[in-house]
Amino acid sequence: MTNKILLVDDETNVLAALKRALFDEPLEIVTSSSAEDALEIMKEHHFKLVISDERMFGMQGSEFLAKVRESYPDTIRIMLTGHATLEAAMKAVNEGEIYRFFSKPWGDHDLKFAIRSAIEKYDLETENRRLLDTVRKQSLEIKVLEKRYPGISRVEKDSCGVFVLPDIPDDEILSMLADCEKEKDA
Repeated sequence: MTNKILLVDDETNVLAALKRALFDEPLEIVTSSSAEDALEIMKEHHFKLVISDERMFGMQGSEFLAKVRESYPDTIRIMLTGHATLEAAMKAVNEGEIYRFFSKPWGDHDLKFAIRSAIEKYDLETENRRLLDTVRKQSLEIKVLEKRYPGISRVEKDSCGVFVLPDIPDDEILSMLADCEKEKDA
């Protein structure tokens, strides 16, 4: 999956400055000049990260990021604002569960680092969900095998704490494998 991000600001010069700042980053950048349009774009495209201005005509950035969190909870959210108030920051953090909060003008280096960190966080969380799903499936398979062949998943330790697997005769293992193949083919 590409590192696709969405930039949302009602000032075209800010969007242009952000794109210039991120020119050399390995990102696929999509822009929107309104929160409403951004929500429509998000219905069609998957983004790892959304960066939004707070003060925009129509929907405010904190409200927009709260909607993004609700509809796309895996997407990382960053807020930019030229009018940093404690109230705006608290609203963005509480409602949009934003990852970072930047004041305009931002430092290009800091913004790039935050974007790289956000994408890394996204990728790690995605991999963790995939691994958790694999573990759940394997756990279910072990439970099914244990039900069919009681004791098959029993593991014991010797006096030194080393795992010792009980000996299972070869003919019994072959029989189990044949049964598993029959089930797979059915």
